[in-house]
Amino acid sequence: MTQICLGTWAWGNKLIWGYSPEKDDPALKETFLTAIEGGIQIVDTADSYGTGALTGRSEELLGDFIKNLPNDQQSSLTVATKLAPFPWRLGRKGFQKAFSASKERLQGHLHRVQLHWSTSRYAPWQEAQLLEGLGDLYENGSIKEIGLSNIGPNRLKWMHQLLKKREIPIKSIQIQMSLLSPNIEARTNMYKICKELEIELLAYSPLALGILAIPPGESIIPQTFIRKNLFKNIVPKTKEIRQALYDISNEHKTSQVQVALNWCRSHGASHIVGLRNPKQAKDAAGAIKWELNNEEKVLLDNLSNECSGLLPMN
Repeated sequence: MTQICLGTWAWGNKLIWGYSPEKDDPALKETFLTAIEGGIQIVDTADSYGTGALTGRSEELLGDFIKNLPNDQQSSLTVATKLAPFPWRLGRKGFQKAFSASKERLQGHLHRVQLHWSTSRYAPWQEAQLLEGLGDLYENGSIKEIGLSNIGPNRLKWMHQLLKKREIPIKSIQIQMSLLSPNIEARTNMYKICKELEIELLAYSPLALGILAIPPGESIIPQTFIRKNLFKNIVPKTKEIRQALYDISNEHKTSQVQVALNWCRSHGASHIVGLRNPKQAKDAAGAIKWELNNEEKVLLDNLSNECSGLLPMN
């Protein structure tokens, strides 16, 4: 069953999202509470989220927000963080300090640890050791679940076999997935593998950094240079696909955002949607209440193929 996950990449990120503690933190707390009330039960973060001195800010905020939740809401919430395989994190215990730091920032609320990206192209030996280390954390009861992120299908099969020898399951894998990211065939292949191996597929950046939320005919200028530059180059090329999202949203009396999220769901993926204000949280929660019909899915699939790769892979 697909579901909605709260993404926190923007929490603490000045470079891409223009984060300001004074301006944003009160809204982020309200956003989190609204998301929980709306039924979101998975929160995704990472130890590398944040800019400069604010690295880890996302985890710190989540720790503060979660501690004030009622016990029943705390117990039903899955908190997942990603640990970055930086070059200096070596050996089977290479994640130990990072894990302890993340758990401290999250004030003990940490259920799933995910390998943030694959090192197979430049240091496959490092990746294998770190994965075995995550297996140790699972076996000694420090974490309940192991997840992956930014891993290709062949490497996923290899990692699954590595952990299967120890009877350790892989709970989930995150891939970039939106109407603007690279081809549907690759995503479909990943879904088939995940279904076969009983691994949940999670789609991150389902709104393509917010581009798919822009109504046709409207122009939005982001605050930061990186997003401003991306929008300048990409948005004009997406008018047709945004028009289709707009038309479908009118048919269902909903929003473009919900249509774009439901497209991910139509491909068997739960979506990790970045939320920065309560209005966004309410909108995202509504996406789980309806589905695209087959005609709408095929239309968006075809338009996605035409726009494939406009948003570069992370």
